Amino acid sequence: MTSALRGPGPASPTGPAGPCPYGGATGTALSPSPQPDSIDPIAPVDRIPLLDLFGEDFVSDPYPWLDALRTEAPVHHDAATGLWLVSRYEDIRRVLLDPEAFRPDNAQHAVIPLTVPALRLLARAGFRLRPALANNATESHAGLRRVVTRFFNAQRVAAAVPVIERVACELLDTVRAELDGRGHSDLFGAFAHTLPCRVMMELLGIDGLDPVTLVRWSDASLELFYGRPSPERQLELAVLVGEFHQWLTSVVADRAATPDSFVGALSRHRLPDGETVDVQTAVGACFFVFIAGQSTTGQLIATVLRSALAEPGLWRRLADEEGLAEAWVEEVLRREPPVTTWRRVTAGPVELSGVRLPGGAELLLMLMGSGSDTEVFDAPDLLLPSRANVRHHLSFGAGRHRCPGASLARTEAAVALKAAAGRLPGLHLTPDAPPPPVLDLLSFRAPLEVRVSDGLPTGA
Repeated sequence: MTSALRGPGPASPTGPAGPCPYGGATGTALSPSPQPDSIDPIAPVDRIPLLDLFGEDFVSDPYPWLDALRTEAPVHHDAATGLWLVSRYEDIRRVLLDPEAFRPDNAQHAVIPLTVPALRLLARAGFRLRPALANNATESHAGLRRVVTRFFNAQRVAAAVPVIERVACELLDTVRAELDGRGHSDLFGAFAHTLPCRVMMELLGIDGLDPVTLVRWSDASLELFYGRPSPERQLELAVLVGEFHQWLTSVVADRAATPDSFVGALSRHRLPDGETVDVQTAVGACFFVFIAGQSTTGQLIATVLRSALAEPGLWRRLADEEGLAEAWVEEVLRREPPVTTWRRVTAGPVELSGVRLPGGAELLLMLMGSGSDTEVFDAPDLLLPSRANVRHHLSFGAGRHRCPGASLARTEAAVALKAAAGRLPGLHLTPDAPPPPVLDLLSFRAPLEVRVSDGLPTGA
């Protein structure tokens, strides 16, 4: 079984009013570096110096680049970003499991310096995020993480399944109506992009806010901090991120939140010194929990749906074949995870794959490439849901900073896949649709459209 995600299409409109929620989708970021026509794709090592992590060539098909890095330059210095790209599975696992030598301090830094006008907009909104979870190397991390993991443990995830199923069915009714009325629909916009937000709001007891607004805020935050937006686009994004931060601050500061709610438990948490967690630290935890709980999970669902629809004979088996949807989600996480990279910084001099790195070296862990390491996975270019070591991937991280919402993300994606396949058994990718735009943020990648039609296509 092979993955059939295609490369990017024409440039997507930018700004919150455009159909693409990310102004940084392929075609709208800065132009990729010029690539000589004489480059031989059979000799990928020669192309590594020309690698542009935001370029259309890499975003549309990163696998040749990732294979070249892993084989020829497993610890490669990227001059454009100043990051050291670490691409072998064992090296990445070592880094993730040793947060003392490889600190998470830079995990959530903006990829490019923000302009002064954008910083002013954020300052006016009171934007400030103290280290809380993914970028927290202090002794406060363990306690804050326990608060979060209690709301994403196995019992709560199991209890959430009926909620996921109900919301999925409601959204799929809209898809069904679009198919009946227009003959086609977009599973990203109508289903994958909205489902996780609505589920998360119910699970965490968030009300009084339109889910569309929360999704817009979340998407803007990812683009501002992990993209390469133009100065003009930074201003648009900074306004939205400032609104998001102000709303989170008001929610966290509202002491009326019940102790058994997520925000209530977080705002009442005591730090190692015995003091109640300050508002800014609690907001910092909420900020990225909310983003991961909706934007990245929606990206995973979109990739899962598109890859399943592209696999001959798979779609009609998913609703009834026990465990197939879960296994497919796991293979997609291995090969095509929504979180493609993550950052670390060396605490002191260290050696990785024979390369000596100084203290303070900023690393970019190529999580997506690690899932295709032939030292760990046989035939990694194939999506094989029967793979014995399917869960050995590093797409949720590892160790102390492993994603606390991994179980919920897996469950949401599998339930969404089974629900869509069960309620829309005749669904297929629209044959004449252009290749979808692809999210091209530093650490996130997904198709931003999944155009579908109903009824079996000719020749199926």
